[in-house]
Amino acid sequence: MRMPDRIPPSTLELPYPSMSEGRRVSISFYTDEALFEACGVRMAFTERFGGVSEGPYESLDLGTAAAGLCDAPERTAENRSVAARALGAQGMPLIVPNQVHKDTVVVCGDISEVSDVQKAADGGADAVVVTCSGVAAMLRFADCVPVVVVSPTGAFAVVHAGWRGVVARIVEKAICSLAEKDGASVFSYNAYIGPHIRPCCFQVGEDVALTFSREFGAEVVGDDRHVDMVAALTQSMTRVGMNPDRIADLGVCTVEDERFFSYRRSGGDCGRHGAMAFRI
Repeated sequence: MRMPDRIPPSTLELPYPSMSEGRRVSISFYTDEALFEACGVRMAFTERFGGVSEGPYESLDLGTAAAGLCDAPERTAENRSVAARALGAQGMPLIVPNQVHKDTVVVCGDISEVSDVQKAADGGADAVVVTCSGVAAMLRFADCVPVVVVSPTGAFAVVHAGWRGVVARIVEKAICSLAEKDGASVFSYNAYIGPHIRPCCFQVGEDVALTFSREFGAEVVGDDRHVDMVAALTQSMTRVGMNPDRIADLGVCTVEDERFFSYRRSGGDCGRHGAMAFRI
């Protein structure tokens, strides 16, 4: 993956990324308040409580396309409204892609494009780039890695990175798509890595371990084939020009922390927490 030559250095500067836990309305989430103050971008990783879902989807299930393994659509729609209201995006159009564990990126450059972008995202996408204000993006997770990348201009990307997406360089492709539209230096971007399955719990088969070793080096595969997704993603992001000091990792394992949904912990039947971003 090669960055476009035309991207000039940026004179804009964001505060270095830092996440803290917040609570509004009924929900809890992690966000960067200094980022919001600097450029008007609210990014958030939601926790699983504060919604209306029950059973294995309790309670802020933001939905999944997995047939037979999801809550009723009216409840996930209500949960998305709860999250949007709590985060300050009430009334904004919300782009929610059909996530397919591949490397497709959709881009929204104006609020007038939302309908067409959502239609494209319904066909399968694992990253949403938004370069305008007043449009929110939400992706859903239950062990895969949520990544939010923010430019000093206020443009951003929200990325769903499962192991297949990491190998397919989905985060690199999202950053490149953002840079093509944005004009700021990638070195000035902030990246936020949210709750996901950590190496302690992410043991993979021999074929997947070999794939990660080949793509990212043996150092990302620990003893007994425990893969470090953050190490692989950090390689990906720095490869396209990101400053490693501007990559913040929340450090939370979804399998071990019951504030978040986990496909592996639950045996497959569970809800999805979210990564969401928008610019006011």
